[in-house]
Formats: sequence, structure tokens, C-alpha cells
Amino acid sequence: MANGIASIGQAQATISNGSSMLGQNYETFLSLLTAQLKNQDPTAPVDSNAFTAQLVQMSGVEQQLLTNQLLTSLVSQGASGMTSGVSYIGKQVTASFAATELQDGKANWSYELANDATDVKLEIVDSTGKTVWSGQAPDRSAGIHDFVWDGRNSAGVQLPDGGVYTLKITSKNGAGADVASQVLTRGIAKGVEMYNGAAYVTIGGAIVPLSSIISVETPPAAGATG
Repeated sequence: MANGIASIGQAQATISNGSSMLGQNYETFLSLLTAQLKNQDPTAPVDSNAFTAQLVQMSGVEQQLLTNQLLTSLVSQGASGMTSGVSYIGKQVTASFAATELQDGKANWSYELANDATDVKLEIVDSTGKTVWSGQAPDRSAGIHDFVWDGRNSAGVQLPDGGVYTLKITSKNGAGADVASQVLTRGIAKGVEMYNGAAYVTIGGAIVPLSSIISVETPPAAGATG
């Protein structure tokens, strides 16, 4: 983790130094070009082709400066996301996120019901969208409940570790009306990873985006009782 943050700092420093040097070169080039135009021989003015080439060079330097400014902005955004993500490490995190990896023959989710339900169907789909298991939820009362899948499909075949699976939920009350529900990922945040400039927090077998986190708590001390 420290290496990732250090790399961002090094990238910012490199871009800043490069921008400073380009800026100095740009100012020097502009001064020389202005002096050349002021002191040119009226009877032998600067060749138009050479002058055009100089303007193209100046434009190229200016474009590089703008590019460096954009890179600095992007790197800063990545550093900000990394810093925000690091603050979650070691905390009890809850995210509205339904995808996780099958590890050691099991996958863990939580689900939340707004009210008591009589029919709560859980469905597990693989990365291709195929349903590999479905069944009734173990608890249909209002609140948050944990669910552990043993990694076996509907035929009882143990699926290999490493696959990414998504939990879906459908819940209804005794009158057949829908009950509001959602799938959650809960656990201790273990690390932070960057993908395409965005920070993701690792929670068990899931890698969740910061935007999906809905609560953060300090876990109880070891041996503490409720």
C-alpha cells in the first residue's frame, strides 16, 4: 500500500518537474522569437517557412504543458481516492454490492429486508449471467441477515474457487406484494486497489467501489462483549 502511495507521489513530482522545465523552455523560446522578429533585417525578413516551423514548435510545447496539467489532475484524483480508501482499512464496512469471489469453497453475502416477508428467493449467478443456484433465504424477517453459500450448484456439484458470483434477491409478503430488499457485502476492509483511476476496497472475496459503501464502523475490540 505504501508503495502505491509513494508511486503516486513520485509521479506527481515527475510531472511537476517536467512542467516546470517545459514552462521555462516555453518562456525562453517566446522571448527569443519576439527578439528575432524585433531585430530582423527589413530587407531580409525571416523566411516564412522557418517562421511557421518555429510557431509549430511553440504550439507543440504549449500543448505538452496542457497535457502535463491534465496528467497532474488525473494523478491527484487517484491520490485522493487512494487516501480515502486507506482510511477504511481495518474498519467494519457495509457496501451495497452483490458480487464476490468464491474462496475456500464458499462465498459470503448479507441481505436486508425492509419488512417481514413470506417468500424470499435468493439466486446466485455466475459471470456469464447463468443461474447456478437458487433457493429460499434462511431468514425472512425484517432486518439484515448473513448468507453463506457452500459453493455447490443446484445439482450439488462443488464449483471451483476463483469464480465471481452475484447474489440476487426477490422478496414478497403474504399478499404477494414486493418487499423492499437489497444485497450487501459486509466485513473488515483489508486493502485498497486502484482500477482506471478509481479506488476499490477489498472486503473478503469482494472488491467494492468506494461509491457503494453505505456505512463504516470501528470493529469491537477482541474479547469485547455486546
